[in-house]
Order: sequence, then C-alpha cells, then structure tokens
Amino acid sequence: MFGRLIAATATALVLGTAAWAQPMTIAHSQGETVLPAPPEKVLILDINALDIAHALGAQPAGVLGSNLPDYLQDYADPLPKVGTIFEPDYEAIAASGAALMIVGTRTAPAYAEMSRILPTVDLSLGDDLFASVRGNVETLGRIFGKPEQAARMVEALDAKIAHLKEIAPKAGTALILVTNGGKLGAYGPKSRVGWIHSQLGFATVAPDIDDRFHGGDVISFEYILERDPDWIFVIDRDAGVGEAGAGARAALDNPLMARTRAVRDGHVVHLDPHAAYIAFGGYTALNRLLDQLTEALAARS
Repeated sequence: MFGRLIAATATALVLGTAAWAQPMTIAHSQGETVLPAPPEKVLILDINALDIAHALGAQPAGVLGSNLPDYLQDYADPLPKVGTIFEPDYEAIAASGAALMIVGTRTAPAYAEMSRILPTVDLSLGDDLFASVRGNVETLGRIFGKPEQAARMVEALDAKIAHLKEIAPKAGTALILVTNGGKLGAYGPKSRVGWIHSQLGFATVAPDIDDRFHGGDVISFEYILERDPDWIFVIDRDAGVGEAGAGARAALDNPLMARTRAVRDGHVVHLDPHAAYIAFGGYTALNRLLDQLTEALAARS
C-alpha cells in the first residue's frame, strides 16, 4: 500500500513537471518567440514592461538602470543592470544566464542583435495604446505565470477607461501642453498621450497639431489664450526626464495664462510627468494618468 502511494506520488510529480515544461510560444511585435519551457530568469530592458511586471508582483532577474520612476525605485540597486532605457549592455546580458529578454519601443532596434544572445520578445507599443497595454499585461502574465492576476488587472483598467469615455466627450475642449526648457508645445491625437483625444473623447483645440516632436508642436501663451481650451493637461518634460529647471507651474504662472478659461475654472491638471512622458505604456503609469483625469472631471461635477 505504502509503495503504491509512493509510486503514485512520483508519477504525479513527473506528470506535473512535464506539464509545466511544455513549450511556450509568445507572439510579439516582431514575430513569435518559442521557449522550451516557461522562463525562470527574465531580463527586462523596457520601462513599460518593467512597470507591468511590477504591477503583477513579478520578479525579473535583471532590469534597465535608468529613468526609473518613484514606484520602481526598488529596482534601482539590488538587481543586475542590463542597459539603459535606450541602450543594451550586451556583455551583462550575455553573462546573465537568463532564459528570456524583453525589449520594447525604445530598445526594439536591438531586437535582432539581442536574439542572437538569448530568446527575445518585443513588447513595443502600437498605435492603440490601450490595446497595447492590455496585450502586454496578458503576455507578461503568461511569461511570469500570473494569467489570472493579469486578467483582473485588464478588467480594472477597462472599467476606468469605459467610465472616462462616458464623461470626457461632454467636458469640452482640451489642450495637452508640454513644457520643455522654458518652451511650450502642444500634443495632439497621435502623441504619446494622444489617447486623451482619440480614445477618451476630449475635443482638440485644433485639428492640425503636429505630433512629430518630443517637445510638442511649438506654441505660445498667445496661442493658448486665443484657443482658450476648457481644460489644459500639462506635461513637465524636464521633470519627466530628470532635468533641472524652473518647472511647469512657474512657467505657466503669468498674466496671459491667468486670463484663460481653464485657469479661471481650475481646470489645469499637471499630469504625473514620468507617467505621461516616460512610462506612459506601463500599467501603473497609465492608471495614474486615468485616475488624475477621473478625479479632475469628478471635481468639476
């Protein structure tokens, strides 16, 4: 009896191990990557993917070593660094003994070279940011063995988006204003936070905003007063990239701005600069921005 119990237990363990060791195929922006088994050591060289892994409670084996926001500072020292937000450290990657590398929008050009060192997945963002974040949460949930938690995270995110889609189109016009070294720029529907217009439904102040530039389409205080938006959503680029400066609040404290409808009505929202400019495709970052918009519109009501 005891011998049969041991044999049955051993068989169950073998079967369980075999099931766990099934190959994993991961679809991504540059094709498919096939792993012989779920990876035990994963490197992350993408700020958005690291944000999502953190939200999942996953533990990577190595991360990028720059531009980490406040909520990712726990990764600043203890983990091996395998590059910066733009540049891989190929020697550190090759010596890591990892089973998988995750790159993203800023490190996607290194995909081909990286794939020669170890299996690589590209979680670059597409034109539909919300769809990209959903997909990346689900993919990382599979990679780290947390699919149920990933599903709950997507459900919570979708609820926030649906709520804002109901109320944002009724809120009036909005200008996404970027301050950059004392200069002013406007972001439009195709920018990194263009979903404020294109997907949530805030009306733009102009149909021809040029979204080719990191600092936005150059505008002036006179332009802002002329367009006189109902809402101004401010991104302090200097603060987002960690550069010293007077800051967006000081730059916007002037008589012309004081005459705008948004300032008079208290409808100027200073978006979390790191979430808006650096980690805008991360789960925590996107939630921070959605929460800021929700709170602002609730205060108006």
